Amino acid sequence: MKVSPAKENILKRVRNALSQPVQMPFPNAEGNNSVFETAHEGLEIKFAEEFTKLQGKFIFCSSYDELAENLQALVENKEWTHVHCKTPSLQKVLEPYKPAYLNVGDERTLDAAITDCEYLVARTGTIIMSAAQPSGRALPVYTPVHIVIAHTHQLVFDLKDGIARMKEKYPGQLPSMISFATGPSRTADIEKTLVVGVHGPKEVYVFLLDEA
Repeated sequence: MKVSPAKENILKRVRNALSQPVQMPFPNAEGNNSVFETAHEGLEIKFAEEFTKLQGKFIFCSSYDELAENLQALVENKEWTHVHCKTPSLQKVLEPYKPAYLNVGDERTLDAAITDCEYLVARTGTIIMSAAQPSGRALPVYTPVHIVIAHTHQLVFDLKDGIARMKEKYPGQLPSMISFATGPSRTADIEKTLVVGVHGPKEVYVFLLDEA
């Protein structure tokens, strides 16, 4: 097949360009530096602001006693009788308070579920979860109300910080599933009308415990 002179000229210029590497015109565009300014206020404040913008419910607790009191008040206000928790560390924390609502009955009839999380992303109000958590894959999605108990040391500023921390926590073998939940489940697929709680929890609470 005969190549026209004009086309051959273009191909020649391409070959020459590929054989002579040039300096990258925008060396800082590879994502090494964040394009977002780190918040000057505390990460817990930034997370609370972004999380509540997305219809999430945020409760700050300064002690385990305050955590237990706030959980009890929420359960009584909502009149829940079946709250599920499969996380041993959280069961151990709540056990001394003997919450009557906490049980391990049929997951199909639960009112809410309590889980831990991997990290909280302050800039976007996002909860990072994974299959490595005791709650597993299904519980945080199946439950109608998701209650997350987290600690202040789990706060990171941006998503890339959360991913970096996950790589440090699970060196060489990340969990088979990592999910990013930003507020309650929502969709606007049908006639552009926002509907909450279609593909997951209709309510999401984050109880943030300050270890200091």
